[in-house]
Amino acid sequence: MDEAMETLTMEEAYRQLDELLSEMEDGEHSLEETFTLYRKGVALVQCCNEKIDRIEKQLIVLEERGGAES
Repeated sequence: MDEAMETLTMEEAYRQLDELLSEMEDGEHSLEETFTLYRKGVALVQCCNEKIDRIEKQLIVLEERGGAES
């Protein structure tokens, strides 16, 4: 994941995905432009998935620590 995407919040990433989708749906882009927008969208989805995975791992660690202390 590139540095620009690393700094995005989930909300910003979803907002950008929504904007890309709107651009692609308007049908005013060439095939090449649409493909570029699609690639950006895929990168944003991967960014979101990586952020979610990290959070899930942190939650698992916290749950394991909490369970050991009980």
